[in-house]
Parts: sequence; structure tokens; C-alpha cells
Amino acid sequence: MQAARLLPEISALARAAGSTILEIYATDFEARRKEDHSPVTDADLAAEAIITPGLHALAPGVPVVAEEAASEGRIPDVGDGPFWLVDPLDGTKEFLNRNGEFTVNIALIEGGAPVLGVVYAPALDSLFAGAVGQGASRSDAGAAPKAISVRAPPQEGLTVVASRRHGDPAEIAKLLGGRAVSETRNAGSSLKFCLVACGEADVYPRFGRTMEWDTAAGHAVLAAAGGRVVTTDGAPLSYAKNPIFENPYFIAWGGPA
Repeated sequence: MQAARLLPEISALARAAGSTILEIYATDFEARRKEDHSPVTDADLAAEAIITPGLHALAPGVPVVAEEAASEGRIPDVGDGPFWLVDPLDGTKEFLNRNGEFTVNIALIEGGAPVLGVVYAPALDSLFAGAVGQGASRSDAGAAPKAISVRAPPQEGLTVVASRRHGDPAEIAKLLGGRAVSETRNAGSSLKFCLVACGEADVYPRFGRTMEWDTAAGHAVLAAAGGRVVTTDGAPLSYAKNPIFENPYFIAWGGPA
């Protein structure tokens, strides 16, 4: 599959889902709890109802693994071929807290690796897109996309981006092995990957539970921008980890570490 040619259509699909999310965001919505006790809203479900059929129309026969369907046990057999990973509303807790740091995530997986990804933050109107080998871009407020890339670590020290809930300082210090840190930034959802991809941060360590649909789109954007994502033992973070699609702990790096 020629992934790069699909980016405009996938970006449009993410924007359409984001528009629906914002309509619900403007209301007095309520959250419910799934079986794993994580929150879900009508926005998650409405966005997935736009994305999944849209992907089937764009790429007939390519399986779609989407978070809300998966939470109900509806997971297609992805086999050894390409498949989509979708998180219709990444950062539901950010959505509930109304801080704007939630995203729509759509990624294409081939050979166990993300090769295309779109991360759209509807409340910020920022869209990040990338195809591995073709580069990555960022578009804000509907402007024309601008190319983005990772940066070499500054001499004054690394900028570490971390989750507000999974940024254990002791674990991060151990990981960095004495490297100087000039700043630690907090961000929600897949925006952490995108900050590294844009060269606004240098490393994003994650020592909390994530699923493949949480990470695949951001991983693809970062890889397209020249970065990498590895497990804590240095192996590339891989995908299609059946049957539950759960990730190990990982570190997302920008330029040479």
C-alpha cells in the first residue's frame, strides 16, 4: 500500500471526527466507565463512527483496530498484513478536564511498524501528519502544512516531555543516565510525540500502561520526522501484539541521544 498518498484523505477524516468531538465538547456531556474502568464519552463513540467506515471506504479489506470497538471485544484478525490503528479520542481525561490537549489518532501499520500517522488536536486546531520515508508536517489553524523534524539535543540540556500522570522523576533520571535536563514539560495525549517530532522537546519516556492505538499515530509522525521509539531494553517498539495490543514501557527519542 502506498501510504503517503493517503495522507490528505486521512487528515480530512481526522478533521471530520474532530469537528464532531468539538460539538460534543461544547455541551454538558457526561462520562461513563468501560469494563477496564477507563472513561468513555459520546465523543469517543461518535468520532469512531466517522473514522472506521471512512477507512473501510478508503482502503477496502484493510482491517481497522479501533479503541472503542476493541473495548467491546470487536477486534478483527489483522494477520500479517497492513491494518489501521485508531484512537478516536486520545486523552479522554484531558477532554473531561477541558484543557484542550486531546487528539484524534489514525495510523497505518505495515510489517509491525507504523508507516503513516495523523494526530489532530481539534481544540487547538493543530494537525500533525507523517509518512515514514516521506517526512512529517504540522498545520495550525487550517494553514498550509509546514515540514517538521526532530532536533539535535541542545548543549544546555534535554527537554523532557512527560505525561501529567506517568512522569516519575526517579525513573526518568535513571533513564537519562546523568544527561543534563534543561526543562520538563507536561502534555496530554499524543501531543507528547508531536512535541518531540517538532523539535520542541527531545525525549518522551513512558512508564505507564498504553495500548497500541494510543501510540501508533504519534509514533508514525515522530518516525517520519527523524525520531524513534524504543522499549526500555532498546528494541524498536513493535505493533500487532495480539491479542490485547498492549505496549511495554517505551522511550520516544528525537535527534541522536
